[in-house]
Amino acid sequence: MNCPFCNSTKFKVTNKRDSHEGIRRRRECLKCKKRFTTHERLAEPNIYVIKKDGSREKFDPSKLKRGLDKAFEKRPVPKDKIERIVFEIEEQIRKKKTNEIKSKIIGEMMILKIKKLDKVAYVRFASVYRDFQDIKDFKEELRGL
Repeated sequence: MNCPFCNSTKFKVTNKRDSHEGIRRRRECLKCKKRFTTHERLAEPNIYVIKKDGSREKFDPSKLKRGLDKAFEKRPVPKDKIERIVFEIEEQIRKKKTNEIKSKIIGEMMILKIKKLDKVAYVRFASVYRDFQDIKDFKEELRGL
């Protein structure tokens, strides 16, 4: 590991804490004296997502985050709540004790969590996820809210 500021490999750990993401370590570079944070996670077995067309791809939590960021864009929802949703969904998937999961199941998990947090973000996400074709689809979804 290298210091992100000066690329030195000499640093000390000033603080270590468990977090919902794994282990969080606060480090101080011995060369430039700047501080930075690292996160360590336990290596988990690979999970594959089965897409609508039957293809398989490796599960990537950053894709969940990107989708949520788009849905919550310009909404008054703190980033930590979005990150929490990603963590909770990943945790739910891993608890299933399977190495494959359908993308539809992940989408439904996401849509339920978004709906609880912000109705506008929910409609944004649903419009893409459920492939709304016209204004009638939006109206039907809004009636359901």
